[in-house]
Amino acid sequence: MANLTHPALVGFADIRTQAIDDWQQYKIEGRQYLNLAETAYRKKKKAFTAEILYNLIAMGIEKLVMSGLMEIGRLPYNHTMHDLADALEEWMPEAIEGMAEAIRNLDSHQEICDPYVCTIRIPTPAEIENMLVLARQLEQRLSPASA
Repeated sequence: MANLTHPALVGFADIRTQAIDDWQQYKIEGRQYLNLAETAYRKKKKAFTAEILYNLIAMGIEKLVMSGLMEIGRLPYNHTMHDLADALEEWMPEAIEGMAEAIRNLDSHQEICDPYVCTIRIPTPAEIENMLVLARQLEQRLSPASA
């Protein structure tokens, strides 16, 4: 009887990744969200409440993170700030070094995944300012990925 050997199983590390289409569009949209939030905040536009500014900043961060991950062919498990930070720590640790907790803390302003137990905490102007700084720092760190 012939000696049959089975090939080794393929692991996640063996999967060859490639850029996911439209990653550049995500980067553009992320920057647009941040530009809008920053402009509205600086000009103190009344229509842009702290809650709206928070959401614009969060969407900007989400788009920028997705762009960076899509460019290297990776995706997060979900789209909360915790999940985005986890994915960056796994696939692009240099981009999030020293920022992970600050990004995760953004989730504390809106916990809306459970429709029955939803928490919304409106950020202060100082918190909005810090969020904008954080978002711009992350944007800069993610930019070299495509350079």
